[in-house]
Amino acid sequence: MSLSDTSKKRILITGAAGFLGSHLSDRFIKEGYNVIGMDNLITGSLSNIEHLFPLKEFEFYFHDVTKFVHIPGNLDYVLHFASPASPIDYLKIPIQTLKVGSLGTHNLLGLSKEKKARFLIASTSEIYGDPQVHPQNEEYWGNVNPIGPRGVYDEAKRFQEAITMAYHTYHGLETRIVRIFNTYGPRMRLNDGRALPAFFGQAIRGEDITVFGDGSQTRSFCYVDDLVEGIYRLLLSDYSFPVNIGNPDEITIKEFAEEIIKLTGTNQKIIYKDLPKDDPKQRQPDITKAKEILGWEPKVGRAEGLKITYDFFKNVLKKESLNIK
Repeated sequence: MSLSDTSKKRILITGAAGFLGSHLSDRFIKEGYNVIGMDNLITGSLSNIEHLFPLKEFEFYFHDVTKFVHIPGNLDYVLHFASPASPIDYLKIPIQTLKVGSLGTHNLLGLSKEKKARFLIASTSEIYGDPQVHPQNEEYWGNVNPIGPRGVYDEAKRFQEAITMAYHTYHGLETRIVRIFNTYGPRMRLNDGRALPAFFGQAIRGEDITVFGDGSQTRSFCYVDDLVEGIYRLLLSDYSFPVNIGNPDEITIKEFAEEIIKLTGTNQKIIYKDLPKDDPKQRQPDITKAKEILGWEPKVGRAEGLKITYDFFKNVLKKESLNIK
């Protein structure tokens, strides 16, 4: 990409090789931006963005954002989406999870201040912890165990929001905060330990479906294209407080497992195991703000989104089995 093309806005997306970062890279290139992707590939995969490498509108930096971040030239927007994002990751790499939310955010805020760029952070419904308010609106402060196994992610994201708001208040930096609820779609990692990829992987491989607890805990799943649309609108809005982006269509994990079995046409049984520590019992976004401020609500129904995701996972497993042979 030539730095001389000043007609296009330049956007830095950290975590660009991850699930959400790669879809955001696609969207901003489609909208006519020059995209700089940054990732240290600790949980991301180059296969998610390899189709972008031939494009002059895309460049990639292999870099860990917890170290000083330098980008030559002008920069209009910074989207901080670098972070491990599944319970398996938090347990395996807890310190990196804390550092990318704290040191990484600080470095990128400094870069944004220097470049006079608008800064958007990927926050999460996990800042609500195991909520005692249902559905969760942006005014709810949350119920988080700071020293539990999930605390490294929850507290990193809560700190991320706090320092972002401090830069907004103290330095006058333009900032945006998106609180992302459960999202799914192509490019999710099959082995990331979350319910949706785990269920699909087990169903396609012909294994029994593992549900933790009694399956009565709820989640609300938003298809990735809907989420990206919400983030795009939030970035270009003038609203600097947190906004929930997610799908309020709530389902129990047991019902969800049954839906996956039906979709895959398999006849596995569901087996139940102990619920992990501090696993939230309920998760459902109140999206009133997103509707009113951004004119956004999800469009893709679960049946449609799951079908696309199922086809993606089938291909992934097919490639894996060919590689093994």
